[in-house]
Amino acid sequence: MRSSVSVALFAVAMGLGQLAAGARNVDWPSYNGGPENTHFSPLTQIDRTNVGNLRQAWSYDTGDAFGEGASSSELECNPVVVDGVMYATTPKMRLIALNAATGELLWRFDPWNGRPVHTKQRSRGVVYWAGPEGRRVFAVANQYLLALDAHTGTLVRSFGNLGRVDLRDGLGRAPGTVSVTELTPGVIYKDVLILGSTGFAPGDIRAYDVHTGALRWSFHTIPHPGELGYDTWPRDAWKSAHGANNWAGMALDGERGLVFVPTGSGGQADKDFYGADRKGDNLFADTLVALRAATGKRVWHFQVVHHDLWDRDLPAPPTLVSVQRAGRRIDGVAQVTKSGLVYVLDRQTGRPLFPVVERAYPPSTIPGERASRRQPYPTLPAPFARQRLTAEQLTQRTPETRTSVEKEFAGYRSEGQFVPPDLLGVVLFPGLDGGAEWGGAAFEPHSHLLFVNSNEMPWILKLRKRVDATVGAPHASTLFVDHCATCHRRDRAGGSSEVPSLIGLADRLSKLEVMSIITQGSGRMPSQALLGPAAISAVADYLLYGLDEPVSASANVVGPSVDHSAYVFDGYRKFTDPDGYPAVAPPWGTLTAIDLDTGSVRWTIPFGEYPQLAGKGLPNTGSENYGGAVLTASGLLFIAATVYDRKLHAYDTETGALLWETALPAAGNATPALYSIAGQEYLVIAAGGGKDVHSRPGGSYIAFSLPGNTSHAHRMSNSP
Repeated sequence: MRSSVSVALFAVAMGLGQLAAGARNVDWPSYNGGPENTHFSPLTQIDRTNVGNLRQAWSYDTGDAFGEGASSSELECNPVVVDGVMYATTPKMRLIALNAATGELLWRFDPWNGRPVHTKQRSRGVVYWAGPEGRRVFAVANQYLLALDAHTGTLVRSFGNLGRVDLRDGLGRAPGTVSVTELTPGVIYKDVLILGSTGFAPGDIRAYDVHTGALRWSFHTIPHPGELGYDTWPRDAWKSAHGANNWAGMALDGERGLVFVPTGSGGQADKDFYGADRKGDNLFADTLVALRAATGKRVWHFQVVHHDLWDRDLPAPPTLVSVQRAGRRIDGVAQVTKSGLVYVLDRQTGRPLFPVVERAYPPSTIPGERASRRQPYPTLPAPFARQRLTAEQLTQRTPETRTSVEKEFAGYRSEGQFVPPDLLGVVLFPGLDGGAEWGGAAFEPHSHLLFVNSNEMPWILKLRKRVDATVGAPHASTLFVDHCATCHRRDRAGGSSEVPSLIGLADRLSKLEVMSIITQGSGRMPSQALLGPAAISAVADYLLYGLDEPVSASANVVGPSVDHSAYVFDGYRKFTDPDGYPAVAPPWGTLTAIDLDTGSVRWTIPFGEYPQLAGKGLPNTGSENYGGAVLTASGLLFIAATVYDRKLHAYDTETGALLWETALPAAGNATPALYSIAGQEYLVIAAGGGKDVHSRPGGSYIAFSLPGNTSHAHRMSNSP
């Protein structure tokens, strides 16, 4: 729907480049600054000598923040800026265009047509395209790919079905049996938009015609009969398996016509950690795949994890880099991982540019599970996160916490990477949120330094026997434990920012809304439609009102227990001390510069802190961080990302020295954007929070610049 703001404002914004003679606009034209995914800007106005003078230039409050705790909204968008106009999303997945010099709203599009939004809507950005037919903005809301007119913010009715394409179509499954959406913007090659996906569906990589929305090609990441990798899955996996999807984004080498696609695990939910029904290496899961962007044909691939039992999705888009070898330049692609490792491969062949060895790992102790006995491990670059939690590394914050953590640690298996989950618990370190996360790496093309921020929180992986809900008339609580507690936990408290708490659900959602989510799925949550209406209604009553009624198996389509796996994941759990801090000694988050010519670490620093601990004399511990960095040609690294201190930081790329920081109204769990309008540089960040369950979320975009062409700070807001 159109905003009431005059279209004349759009024209003013589009003409900003003419305001200063000789001044130029430098855009931030796509996610992470460009399809190469380097996060690099050629701008130099803001440098080491004046970065301390940065001031807020404008802010825009979307008015869309909602919720609290694990159920609060988030804002992870890295906005696109073209010709003085910023295109972005809000916490409720509305699309907006702003005057990038002032923050004034130009238009807003609501894909929900005014319907209330109470559930988390996660989006990391949009795609901009310009051609003879005009300018378009592409975004995904729920299962729909949308095409908007960039000038008016209205649907392009000639695209797809009146401006929409249903992403459930074309997957070879009945649309009602899959849930699919997209978190991270795709890339455009000539006249095709190449997209990944997330949800409970096969992870096909698909390319759509930017003019019509027609599907141009698909690449099956769960191979079909006759395709490479088919023999690395069970015979009929292509008909029913889910996963091996690209949720993290991709990189594009436009000159070579290659798109580089990192994929996730071959499982979903509890299947991330138990794979007895997907025996084999599961190609193309956990794989960096190079495809012909025009046709989707595979050029090469490199699988990082065989038969993933640890949710080791490749978490970020790869980065197109160049390195020096024996005096000559080699174009490469660098892929960071949740494990704290970097794989650097030749861009044309996929050959590792540093030696990769196959290390042996122990077998699974779970009946029926066949873990891969070997996994690839790069000898260089050096890991940017610790690789194994030992007793010596446990917290020493207080004697009491040390004693408590030591006692718990003694009951777990902690032997490093790729030890299969068991019934007692194994320590995964780095944990399920990395190591590297979706913010990914930034690359400085002159120094060949790769910069990556990392988490160092251990998690506990544990399996349990599945509850047998097939005998008699199971109660609603049994169905919940059987199908939902893997993620939401038996106490319904959730387990991470990906899995919201279900406590107090009646205050947020109606029974109809809860039943709809259970039936259709949402995000990573799979559809449970096969439970049948009676069972879904009973589970909804249990969650909303605490009613625990028996459900007759005859009332369901296929009986209550749709998944007959013998073992399931016991739930998402961080390894913390009794006060909720990481059980490992600091640093709990780091920022690292890696020399890709040599594979050596140039510098590493703790990144972030907990204000409550800093106030007690324990600063610079590092903290969990989500969102990436951007680099300037003047030697600066800008990054927000830190969850608890809510700061935007500027570092010296050569030394890691902190040069400037400022507090944000909510944590900037997003990647900043850098651009220039009429000779004035701007740094903008989405301040959305939502990761810290103890603070309220936000929904603002905040821009900073040096004093000069802007005479005062602008504050814009929008009332929902």
